[in-house]
Amino acid sequence: MRLEAHTLTALLLSLLLTLGATDASHGVVDPNVECQPYGWSGENTSDFPAIWNPVIKIMDGDDEGHSKYAAFSNAIPPIAAKGSGDFQGNNIDKTMTAYEKANDYSDPDCWWTDTACVTPKLAGLTADIATVPEPNTLGLSYDDGPNCTHNIFYDFLATQNQKATFFYIGSNVMDWPLEAQRGVVDGHQVCVHTWSHSYLTAMSNESVFAELWYTQKAIREITGITPTCWRPPYGDVDDRVRFIAKQMGLGEPCLWEYDSNDWDEGTDGYTPAKVQANYNKLITKAQAGKFNASGAIMLTHELNNFTMQIAMDNHQNLSKVFKLVPIATALNQTNPCEESGKRCRSPIIQESLCGALRKIM
Repeated sequence: MRLEAHTLTALLLSLLLTLGATDASHGVVDPNVECQPYGWSGENTSDFPAIWNPVIKIMDGDDEGHSKYAAFSNAIPPIAAKGSGDFQGNNIDKTMTAYEKANDYSDPDCWWTDTACVTPKLAGLTADIATVPEPNTLGLSYDDGPNCTHNIFYDFLATQNQKATFFYIGSNVMDWPLEAQRGVVDGHQVCVHTWSHSYLTAMSNESVFAELWYTQKAIREITGITPTCWRPPYGDVDDRVRFIAKQMGLGEPCLWEYDSNDWDEGTDGYTPAKVQANYNKLITKAQAGKFNASGAIMLTHELNNFTMQIAMDNHQNLSKVFKLVPIATALNQTNPCEESGKRCRSPIIQESLCGALRKIM
């Protein structure tokens, strides 16, 4: 009997979870050692696009990818790609202005980048996830991993018995497969964040599919799970992109209502103090009862040592005003990936609270 690569990986990870074992690399916390490139025999790079390049099309010979795309490609809504994808400075302003004028400022595509629209206009699509229904709850999430220096951060989360949602970039997963595996072994929710972290609404239909598909595939083959959750880079999504993701089983895009702007630290005069002020504003709102009816999601990152350190620095104060849980738990979703079993199960909010109480007691 021949086992597919992702099936073998799933079996190995099940053994790791059963034994409570971790890879030896988890104990390394020296960045100079952590970030040394390494090879991994379980990774068939010829089955994937070049890392960090925007994926233009499905790879030749990828019968599974071609078949999945062909199954719905004719039904993709005829929404034009937006701009050139160079959404920086005046380029994004020009693109949005042209879109607004062409559509009499009605936003027919529910383009989040332009209007922060989270309620799709296209029939059959459901609202984006920008908040969570559970009161006084923060859907804890971190973008742009796995980061090769994340062991101290993940160790910290483990000491706090804290689970979170991690949105992994496919190219990072290929670069750092053991770090990607740790996210699953540690019990976090792992989701898709595209292959190259590009603006999806500027891409062709096939490119949107391929960016999501090869990330989902990389996570599956390296960690043994197939995520059904995703977040568009920069929040850049419209109804065409939403439709493609839904046909792939990825569900509603996970967005946010609050932004820590941790990703902006060190650029354009954005200081650590300004990032801290964004954390403080969220905490102050929670103290004032802002989230008594429903909870929140704030954009934070596993991007670099600063973003991870400030996340650790604020964990205690956030935990005083919020129940901190993965987004899937905050939505009471019990199985946020295609497979079943322990590695894919997400506790519902009541179970998560019981775990927190056991820790306190």
